[in-house]
Amino acid sequence: MAHIESTSGGRKTSLEVNLVPFIDLMSVLITFLLITAVWTQVSMIQIGSSIYGKKSDSTPPPIPQDADVVLKLEIRPNGYLLNVGKEVITIPMVSNEYDEAGLIDRLKKAKEQHPNKTDGAIAMSDDLPYERLIKGMDAMLKSGFPAISVLTGGPY
Repeated sequence: MAHIESTSGGRKTSLEVNLVPFIDLMSVLITFLLITAVWTQVSMIQIGSSIYGKKSDSTPPPIPQDADVVLKLEIRPNGYLLNVGKEVITIPMVSNEYDEAGLIDRLKKAKEQHPNKTDGAIAMSDDLPYERLIKGMDAMLKSGFPAISVLTGGPY
């Protein structure tokens, strides 16, 4: 037990601090740390595998043909902005509704131009509802872009 003495204004105060609950808490935390350390190591091994298959020391995985083409969809309060490579396409709102059919049509045209392209990025301003992001992701999936990255951290 820990013992603390203090004096204030001529009065002597004695206080004993019970350390048993603190020791119990620390033993539980150490046990939890040791158990979860094993699972962290296992998940790190699974994540380390290559997205193109098993890693080999002899040859690097082939780079897809359209890997350098940027496909980015920005969802804005006034409509969509689609970047396909250096081309910038604006898809405005139609009668205060987002033109999802027009977006899917433009994404399918981009897929026809770059048939090997499977990835794309999507960004949305923070003041729009979350459903807009989901509908944009659905449009990209329907158009043949299954590898979607969500960009965050700034006004778009």
